[in-house]
Amino acid sequence: MDAELRARFNDVWSESLARRAKRDVERRLHCQIPFRFAESPLFLSAQMVERFENAANEIMEIISSDEFIATQEKFVPAYVNGPDRGPLPQFAVIDFAIVEEPDGSLAPRVVELQGFPSLYGFQIMLADVWATSISRIDAMPNLWRIFFGGINRNRALALIDKALLNGHEPEEVVLLDLDVHFQKTYPDFAAIRHWFGIDHVAPRDLIRQGNQLFRDVGGQRVRVRRVFQRIVMDELEKKREVLGFGWNEEMDVEWAPHPAWYYLWSKSSMLEIDHPAVPKTTLLSELDPMPEDLTGYVLKPLYSFAGSGVNIDPTPEDLAAVPDDQLDQWVLQERIEYAPRLLMPDGTGVKCEVRMMFVRPDSDERMTLLHNLVRLSRGKMIGVDHNKDLAWTGASVAIWPFSDSGPNG
Repeated sequence: MDAELRARFNDVWSESLARRAKRDVERRLHCQIPFRFAESPLFLSAQMVERFENAANEIMEIISSDEFIATQEKFVPAYVNGPDRGPLPQFAVIDFAIVEEPDGSLAPRVVELQGFPSLYGFQIMLADVWATSISRIDAMPNLWRIFFGGINRNRALALIDKALLNGHEPEEVVLLDLDVHFQKTYPDFAAIRHWFGIDHVAPRDLIRQGNQLFRDVGGQRVRVRRVFQRIVMDELEKKREVLGFGWNEEMDVEWAPHPAWYYLWSKSSMLEIDHPAVPKTTLLSELDPMPEDLTGYVLKPLYSFAGSGVNIDPTPEDLAAVPDDQLDQWVLQERIEYAPRLLMPDGTGVKCEVRMMFVRPDSDERMTLLHNLVRLSRGKMIGVDHNKDLAWTGASVAIWPFSDSGPNG
């Protein structure tokens, strides 16, 4: 955290400032934000930017190796194990909690990771709005960064554009999700359309002809050549939606990313990663005997999204209640103690989780760390579905001053 910037911001903070920021985002996107909009950005110090950047890139290098990916093949269900997944996904994220080390310093600790997209467009818009608002405050910097690795705004937008379109016309690419207009991530769908011209569609909007997909655009049937895949797989299983195509088939369509990556890079990956920022994670099926003292552990389903199903205070009875045939679908993970070090104007501490977001155009061999998403919490759970009645919680973004001499200058 940057304590000096935090103090300056808090000195002039008001509820009206936060309301104006939210209204500005909604005005730009022409839609309402259905999740809780946090009252402040997170100000990262140069040291914290470097620590997050190093940890994220080191872990990404580990999980990107052919050897590591081979260890994860067993977690991919047959119905998504298709031939067109590519060597790496086009989008992936690593979620870090901000924790306090024994010496009092702050450090990142992995909560989970996913070979799945996040709010790649919305976060740029959110950072724009906060940067504009903060630049009006006396003694605060005028220029701010959200992008890592020295990437500037134009290059960031170009990378996302290339990963989304891969050279196709925008009308030939779609963002695919279930119940599109009712998803809490809809503001990002609006941002993706704003930035890159890609329409969002539901599976029923797609027309299959042989191994090709089409959609209706103004009464004309248009070939869908690439799909920005945003369907959360556990939501698909719960709703039992009929897609009209199979991910394990040879379809003449490009997937960005292929849904197999939802399983290849997930909480299952944390079972194999050896890195100081990754807490020990074990499948219940591999615990013998089951520990009696669960202090310092959390119980998580192997596949879930937005904290669904997470038990942060498990008991031996909770573990015993998991059916034998589902023991390989749950993990016991060392508890991460979030440090409530983002201070509200009244001195109340807030916990932070930072999502580090990667992108990879098809032509690139490596994932590129791009920008971030932040979730603030004052309760036990992190995420926009929690702490809804508490101020200074919800969706935010980490920013830091532009500096020619800084870690990203």
